[in-house]
Amino acid sequence: MHSPWSRRGFLLATGGSALGLTASGLLPSEGAAAEAEADAYEALRARWRTLILGEGFTPTAEPFKSRLTELGATARELRDTMAPATGSLWPDISYADPDPDTDQESYGYSANVVTGYSRLNTMAQAYRQAGTGLTGDADLKADILTGLDHLYSEVYNETQARFGNWYSWQIGAPQNLLDVCVLMYDQLSATQVADYCKAVDHFVPDSAVGSYTGTSTGANRVDLCRVLALRGVVGADAAKIALARDALSPVFPYVTAGDGLYTDGSFIQHTTVPYTGSYGSVMLGGLGMLFTLLRGSSWEVTDTKKQIIFDAVEEAWAPFIYNGLVMDGVAGRAISRGLTASDAKKIQADDHRRGHPIMAAVVLLGQGASAAENARWRGLVKGWMRRDYYSPPLSDPSLGLTSLARLKGVEDDASVAAIAEPAGHRLFPGMARATHRRPGWAASISMADPRITYYETGNGENLRGWHTGSGMLYWWGDSYANGQYSDAFWPTVDPYRLPGITASRKALADAAGGDWGASLPDVKWVGGASDGQRAAIGQYLKGLQSTLRAKKSWFCLDDAIVCLGAGIACTDGAAVETTVENRNLGPTGTTPFQVDGATKPTTSPWSATLTGAKWAHIGGHGGYVFPGGATVKALREERMGKWSDINKGGATTAISRKYLTMYVDHGTAPTNGTYAYVLMPGASAAQTAARSADTGWLQVLANSDNQQGVSVPALGFTGVNFWFGGTVGKLTASAPCSVQISEKGDGTAAVCVSDPMRAQTSLTLTWNRAVSAVTAKPATVTSAVTGASLKLTFGDLSGTRGATQRITVRLG
Repeated sequence: MHSPWSRRGFLLATGGSALGLTASGLLPSEGAAAEAEADAYEALRARWRTLILGEGFTPTAEPFKSRLTELGATARELRDTMAPATGSLWPDISYADPDPDTDQESYGYSANVVTGYSRLNTMAQAYRQAGTGLTGDADLKADILTGLDHLYSEVYNETQARFGNWYSWQIGAPQNLLDVCVLMYDQLSATQVADYCKAVDHFVPDSAVGSYTGTSTGANRVDLCRVLALRGVVGADAAKIALARDALSPVFPYVTAGDGLYTDGSFIQHTTVPYTGSYGSVMLGGLGMLFTLLRGSSWEVTDTKKQIIFDAVEEAWAPFIYNGLVMDGVAGRAISRGLTASDAKKIQADDHRRGHPIMAAVVLLGQGASAAENARWRGLVKGWMRRDYYSPPLSDPSLGLTSLARLKGVEDDASVAAIAEPAGHRLFPGMARATHRRPGWAASISMADPRITYYETGNGENLRGWHTGSGMLYWWGDSYANGQYSDAFWPTVDPYRLPGITASRKALADAAGGDWGASLPDVKWVGGASDGQRAAIGQYLKGLQSTLRAKKSWFCLDDAIVCLGAGIACTDGAAVETTVENRNLGPTGTTPFQVDGATKPTTSPWSATLTGAKWAHIGGHGGYVFPGGATVKALREERMGKWSDINKGGATTAISRKYLTMYVDHGTAPTNGTYAYVLMPGASAAQTAARSADTGWLQVLANSDNQQGVSVPALGFTGVNFWFGGTVGKLTASAPCSVQISEKGDGTAAVCVSDPMRAQTSLTLTWNRAVSAVTAKPATVTSAVTGASLKLTFGDLSGTRGATQRITVRLG
């Protein structure tokens, strides 16, 4: 056992140049400088301990008392089962890879290195936290130090060659190791600190942040900077901390391609994957911690571009958080991480439990933002917490103590008023996503284009997410159905019948298309136009490893989303379907279902072909209107699945859920299939029937392979997706574009136009509507008003990145 040592001893051992001792031969001024330097590192260690352990909570009060007791029990079990041996620290996590390379097996062995350090981190937290029953326990301390020395001598040292997953060596292991070093700092010898720092330097050299490319971008770059900063803090290396601070700067600016934040609020990681809810969460949390660690020190982050991160809280993250959950359409392969085989506690990850850490990160980040930003963000967080009835954040067993304390602080702060969910629409052309929020419900749409992958698989995860980018339409109610995608949806849903998608039932292999978002559709027209409240959105769809082709449009309105499909063709020889809805009804699944007023059986299995259906209603969920009638197939079924079916690390326990599905069967060789339906979230059966009976409410102006468009006169809404130029209703476009018009009650109208193809060097749009004047427009747009029509000529749209061009006119 190594005895504690002073900061002066530490400086001697690590090459400190000034000690303030006359016996050392240094001048008093040099000694004062050394004292100040030592105090600076000590202050950083203390702050990091606070960031790890939390503050502002009473250990004897709930929910902290139970959580601390659990932490102590877990640490005690880890201590009792730890058995240092050649190739392992715990018998169940061997890191002795018999064939070290970068295959899936080696990934598992390298992950076990991370698990070893993670377990030591848990033990160290139990040692330092009050109320664990092991606080300051001498035997626990000895075991932690033994574990650190064992992993250093066996596997994580300056002579070990890397194998398996790079992440394990450069982020996972060193982050946990350095956390333990901070927590146990006073119990470590100079030799131990020096050795562990050498190991980190070996695997995470300065060159790891030498260029902003590859695995050193976005969230990964922030994680690497955390390693370097803590390496500097533990090893009293000012240059390392400065390098970490400076290496954050490339994360801040907006990007126009690849990883990072976009001006439209998109966040991309792995080059082609929308990742706001997973890697984006890691980046936001990591930046919050580093900003807090360095604030007020000699290494404070002063780059003014960090304001972009603050702005992104409401521009990039908040649009995807609803009632405490973060929408799965921006969570990548994390959607497959439900129950893991190795989790003895059986805590399932889901969209709510991915959302809660983002909320806690927003609270932390707010401490370094402006007073106005901080106050508003705390109000947003309180609102999300108050509305998360399905999975209350303060009862989240996966949420760390620090995050729990931050959220509890907001909950208990009487000066903070909960902010309601906003109403409005957001388009994210940078990542082919959209969100639509209305009073009482919210929805999101996931698409794919030449820059955005169909889906991401990798590390054996998300093996059947093939069609999540094929126009999946998610939706949630304000006080109902918030567990729709949380309750074992992903391992039990039919992956060929995700709500909203059009897909061939051609059998696909697990991980079809390749790892890390390798498959990108060869299409150009994906995007839309929006005035911020309503929208016209379209996707030219080509199927993954399929001959499927389709044109899909969504017109997002006040209480409904109008969904059109046309030009559906496929020669796969398999059935082609558009899934109107596939509702997860939970384990029992007796939710009532009626069609045109007739109640259908609640027993399962049940199926029927609904010929000439005008409307349908799912009790407690919402309504569906089929303009002009449609032939729709419906079924109730119980589906079985296991998390291991979609994630190789998932639990192997079988799960069952009941589903109610409606879909349009386009046949096995469609040449020009179509569909049309109206989704009405939260509508009652009576409201749905009334909307169906009001045949004048919706006018389908076009639904062909050339154009798709609708008009809703009562709302003053017109939306048209011109797949090619042409005339639809009163609109004529010279080239492909998306148009959305909102005529307002004050005599004005907003004409919104975008070029989803990002290719038009010129575009002319004519609206045959009496207009008296154009009152606002971009400088690149010229206009002509003839009294009976409006003619708009757009300049080069190829550089607008699919953004909406808005023109305001006064109607004649």
